[in-house]
Amino acid sequence: MPCSLLVDAVQVDVCLSASIGIAVFPQHGATAQDLIRSADKAMYRAKAEGRNTVRFFDPAMQAALQQRIKLETELRHALPGNELQLYYQAQVDGDGKVLSAEVLIRWQHPQRGLVSPVQFIPLAEESGLILPIGAWVLETACAQLKAWENHPLARDLKLAVNVSARQFRQDDFVSITKHVVDQSGIDPTRLKLELTESIVINNVADTIEKMHQLKVLGLTFSMDDFGTGYSSLAYLKRLPLDQLKIDQSFVRDISHDPSDAAIVQTIITMGNTLGLNVIAEGVETQVQLDFLQKHGCKTFQGYLFSRPVPLAEFEKLLIA
Repeated sequence: MPCSLLVDAVQVDVCLSASIGIAVFPQHGATAQDLIRSADKAMYRAKAEGRNTVRFFDPAMQAALQQRIKLETELRHALPGNELQLYYQAQVDGDGKVLSAEVLIRWQHPQRGLVSPVQFIPLAEESGLILPIGAWVLETACAQLKAWENHPLARDLKLAVNVSARQFRQDDFVSITKHVVDQSGIDPTRLKLELTESIVINNVADTIEKMHQLKVLGLTFSMDDFGTGYSSLAYLKRLPLDQLKIDQSFVRDISHDPSDAAIVQTIITMGNTLGLNVIAEGVETQVQLDFLQKHGCKTFQGYLFSRPVPLAEFEKLLIA
């Protein structure tokens, strides 16, 4: 840790480091003395293993910490190392015609192989790496939309890009997005940003203001995982949304769970009443599709139509 000290009125730069031992109650001690003793032992192990590091008293916790640190270090090299890539999952109408696609990030690790987003996205969020990664996703999606302008089967497609809470909360998120859109030269109406309910409810006023600024540019918005958070008509009617996405957790059991079936019907009715497009994700069976169509849903996404696939494979779907 760099810092400065005044020595005889002269500023001197020094660098401090620490060896830290961690003990957890009650696993590593029932009393304060026991915990201090366990943490002390962990601290001496940190010193013995090179200093300026952290060690847990529990070897299992230590192994988990080391694995996390290793994965984060590797993730920091993923973007400059061109290890990240976008997959595309089709969004279709009732006839199976591809209308748009959601871009989903994948990490092709040179040793680990394909790393699940479940493993690295939370880590990216916690470490702040989601900001450069999110910017790369947006830039890459816009570049692809521009490239598709010369593709007879793809020139009218929209792309949906997920925006993380940490991204959206940046003070300059609107200006960053505008810059990317302007630089790419795309038709902004073909870019759809997917926001989760958690983003909205944390600061409704800020969310609405940013959404309106981006709507002026021509971008559209989808609320992802709708129904899993704290949905409220009070803010829903104020948001400049274009689409509601029914979460797959509700779609999965609509054929045999009356509660899920009722929730899905309500979301479809509400969306249609508000003039919003409603898309159901996680559609995997014909039974699910029939139910959704019967109750007025017109747009779908899921394995019944296509898994998330690399670009070349997605473009083949447009020909089929």
